[in-house]
Amino acid sequence: MDARLSYLRSEAAGAVKTALVSAENLQLSLAAGLRQEEQALTNSKSGPEEAHRARNQDLKEMLESNKESLKLEAMKRIVGLIAMGKNSSELFPAVVKNVASKNIELKKLVYVYLVRYAEEQQDLALLSISTFQRALKDPNQLIRASALRVLSSIRVPIIVPIMMLAIKEASADLSPYVRKTAAHAIQKLYSLDPDQKEQLIEVIEKLLKDKSTLVAGSVVMAFEEVCPDRIDLIHKNYRKLCNLLMDVEEWGQVVILSMLTRYARTQFISPWKEGAAVDENDDKTFYESDSEDKKEETKAYIMDPDHRLLLRNTKPLLQSRNTAVVMAVAQLYWHLAPKTEVSIVTKSLVRLLRNQREVQYVVLQNIATMSIQRKGMFEPYMKSFYVRSTDATHIKTLKLEILTNLANEANISTILREFQTYVKSQDKSFAAATIQAIGCCATNIAEVTDTCLSGLVLLLSNRDETVVAESVVVIKKLLQTQPTQHGDIIKLMAKLFDNITVPMARASILWLMGEYCERVPKIAPDVLRKMAKTFTAEEDIVKLQTVNLAAKLYLTNSKQTKLLTQYILNLGKYDQNYDIRDRTRFIRQLIVPGERSGTLNKYARRILLAPKPAPVLESTFKDRDRFQLGSLSHSLNTKATGYQELCDWPAVAPDPSVRNVEVVEPVKEWVPLVGKTKKAKSDKFYSDDEDEEDKKEGSSGSSEGSSSSSSSESGSESEEEESGEASEETSTDSGKSSSGSDQSSSESESEQKNKNKKAQRKKTSPAAADSDSDENGNNGTVGGGGGSSSSPESSSGSETDSEEDSSDSDAAPKKKNKNVKSTPKVQARPQKEVSLLDLDDFSPAPASAPKSSVISRSLLSDLEGLSLANVSSGVQVAAPAFGPVKTHELLHHMTGKGLSAKYHFPRQPCLYQPSMVAVQVTLTNSSDHSLEQIHIGERSPAGLDIHCFNTVERLEPEASVTVSMGIDFSDSTQAANFQLCTKEDQFGVSIQPAVGELLMPSTMTEQDFCQEQGKLLGMNETSATVAMATADPSRQAVSKQVLSVANVGVVSSSQNNVHRFAGRTVSSGALVLVTLQPGEASAATLTLNTEKSVMASMLLRDLKQALGQV
Repeated sequence: MDARLSYLRSEAAGAVKTALVSAENLQLSLAAGLRQEEQALTNSKSGPEEAHRARNQDLKEMLESNKESLKLEAMKRIVGLIAMGKNSSELFPAVVKNVASKNIELKKLVYVYLVRYAEEQQDLALLSISTFQRALKDPNQLIRASALRVLSSIRVPIIVPIMMLAIKEASADLSPYVRKTAAHAIQKLYSLDPDQKEQLIEVIEKLLKDKSTLVAGSVVMAFEEVCPDRIDLIHKNYRKLCNLLMDVEEWGQVVILSMLTRYARTQFISPWKEGAAVDENDDKTFYESDSEDKKEETKAYIMDPDHRLLLRNTKPLLQSRNTAVVMAVAQLYWHLAPKTEVSIVTKSLVRLLRNQREVQYVVLQNIATMSIQRKGMFEPYMKSFYVRSTDATHIKTLKLEILTNLANEANISTILREFQTYVKSQDKSFAAATIQAIGCCATNIAEVTDTCLSGLVLLLSNRDETVVAESVVVIKKLLQTQPTQHGDIIKLMAKLFDNITVPMARASILWLMGEYCERVPKIAPDVLRKMAKTFTAEEDIVKLQTVNLAAKLYLTNSKQTKLLTQYILNLGKYDQNYDIRDRTRFIRQLIVPGERSGTLNKYARRILLAPKPAPVLESTFKDRDRFQLGSLSHSLNTKATGYQELCDWPAVAPDPSVRNVEVVEPVKEWVPLVGKTKKAKSDKFYSDDEDEEDKKEGSSGSSEGSSSSSSSESGSESEEEESGEASEETSTDSGKSSSGSDQSSSESESEQKNKNKKAQRKKTSPAAADSDSDENGNNGTVGGGGGSSSSPESSSGSETDSEEDSSDSDAAPKKKNKNVKSTPKVQARPQKEVSLLDLDDFSPAPASAPKSSVISRSLLSDLEGLSLANVSSGVQVAAPAFGPVKTHELLHHMTGKGLSAKYHFPRQPCLYQPSMVAVQVTLTNSSDHSLEQIHIGERSPAGLDIHCFNTVERLEPEASVTVSMGIDFSDSTQAANFQLCTKEDQFGVSIQPAVGELLMPSTMTEQDFCQEQGKLLGMNETSATVAMATADPSRQAVSKQVLSVANVGVVSSSQNNVHRFAGRTVSSGALVLVTLQPGEASAATLTLNTEKSVMASMLLRDLKQALGQV
């Protein structure tokens, strides 16, 4: 037993001992863990400072090591710390020691560091100046340029003389890269010490003469920063900069274009003179001086050759991939080019809208300014400005501004239909801006004012409070234009007053109540009663209008509102806002007679109830044209620091000889030698063209050697056809010495000469004025006169040189007759050539509205009246009904020198094209001699589609001939202007269509008529009351008067006293429905339903006048 107990005791003691050892070990490990955590917590307090010191110490050791790899790694880390915003100025002494390293990569990083901390450590930075001076003599151009860059970046005034000496030496360096760096250093030195301006100007003048494209942009930037007013420095270098422009880097192109724009505005006369046609040579004046019969006319505008050189050399930059370059060329053309040539930048600007939002924002701002003055530029590309769902709000607003600027009578229906969708946008600020845009359209285009007002009234029932509030504000402005005709709208707005909570909208309604309180005498006092209850809880702007309403009602209806007025004035007297308190005291003294009121009380009614002028809703970009396009000042609409204003055109052009350079003569001698060498190598190939080339040189004049005999084959062939009769003289060597950059100038001059000789040779051959074919080098460039003359052969781009050379001698006599007989063929629309800018997205928008559109049935919630309805299959074109033929005078025989012309609309379908209106012209020769070659010449606008009649070869005295032609008016009453030409003269004439002649009759059943009429309601419906001469006119009498005004068809009606007529627009096929319903006594209601709002307003006016005679 004892043995067993002793055994148990020993086992227990061993277990206890083992447990104690384990516990001791556990305690020791826990104590060690706690010590580590305490140490970590202690170190965290001073960790950043110690870590920063340790890191700098490591970098110092790496910089002081003998291994280049370690030094390079250290500098990379230091530059990385600088980029992260860490302070590394403590390492300056260690970094400066490596400035003399032979490793180029290490030197670059050291230079970057020194530029950053040189101003903070000026004393230490000066220690490295000698190293930089030695580096300026280094054989490596990169090292020389880097040393100069760092030396000029050390902004320490004490080393200004050293910097000036370094810049002067670098400006004469053999490397253009070093000279470019010197140009950059000029700006830095000028900002450090402006007193060095005179010496820097000398360096700039020297660098401006540099022929390297690498230096041009930098030195022009230095010129703009240091001495932008020293225009005399540019004179001798102007032509060189124009010719180098294509090869300069993109950054330099923008700077040079901006500078040349300012320069041109001071050296050339304005090409915008009214009635002045751009003419680049004065040959026409020379030849006309020999004629004794012709009267002396005003001298045409002659563009300076240097002015044309700038426009010609900048035009190719419109295809640049850099948006800043394209924008710079666009602003240059806008400020310098003739108005007929500015439109060539349109397609390039529209192309930029594919870029990022930032680019879109700047481009759209400039387009908005341009579209105010010249709507025709961007109207063909209107679809490019439609708002997309992915556009940002500021982009949407700018596009909305542009669409508002482009709105006119022809496209207002399309724009209003687009606005209908925008009003439903989830972006409330954009929806409000759209309502403002509708108000602007209603103000600018009187024909759609009523239509827009009706659509805005429908928006008052919208669920969105923002839309309702903005509609109220716009309606208030529109009602000021016609307050007497819209009393019902004011009553409706008074009913909605309780549901509107937006302060501006409530204030607008109160202002309307007070302004037209006499028209709503029962409603206005009740509105004032409601406002008296909530006066203290209203916003300040609402309180002010409440006080005004009380004062106006006190003057007009004091019996009902006297106590209310006194109550409101007492509330306003103790209001917290001092403006309301002051207004209340002023109103009390003004309207309430008393001892202190004096004579002012007598004029209270004239003061408060004076007629107010209607507000004019203008574009926010209207006044931005005072700033240069593309500038920061234009974008901000305020003058920014450093902005240089464009001066006005000089009345008299300065002396152009200041731009002549004496060293040009050796160049003129050298170029012909190169031409002769080429000719000797391929003498056999060019032997067939020598005679032809001599003829062309004799028939085309040149100014200062700018004309070229090496123009494109198409231009040469056209010139030979047009002016081959006067080609016997031989020109000088200047034609052979022209370079490739002058090729388009020669084409433009020869093309302008063809136009000048047109009158002498009794022949015309019009072509499109805005052709882009000169971008591909095929035929003439855009001329200032808005037109170009070329034969069909010259406009073809598929002819080869050999074909032209072999066929010139045989086809010359035939081509002359062919041009006379086939004038209509020449006027046919030429096939467009494909260029880099002819993309699908930029196809011009059609002038007419689409033939079909999506039906919007939610008419009562938004601008549903703007939606168009599809024309049903039950509508068919009918034969034209009988109507009196009205003849209009086109050309009087006194004006036409014996040729008279009258025209009328036969109301027959046009045989040439369904969208054209048929016109018959009667030509009469009232003179005593025969007239030859009567035809149609140039037309305007340029995009006008006219099918001309065949040339009348001969018209005997007292003889007449009737010819047919077709004109596409695009559902607009805009006049078609063109020239009626004879062999000797040209007469400008115009055909103005009545709105009723733009229709074709349609036949339909009464059921179809009512169905289509139900789709064209709201803003597509226009009505008026007609005072008939008789109470119950016959159907025949009504039809006679309607058909005399409009070419519509009669719709059979089951009701004898209801008259219906249907027609369609010729160009777009839009349905036009006319309904005449009897009213009380002799009054009747005339209703028009059509998507063409402008046409409806004009047709309603004409029908109302005609039916008043029934």
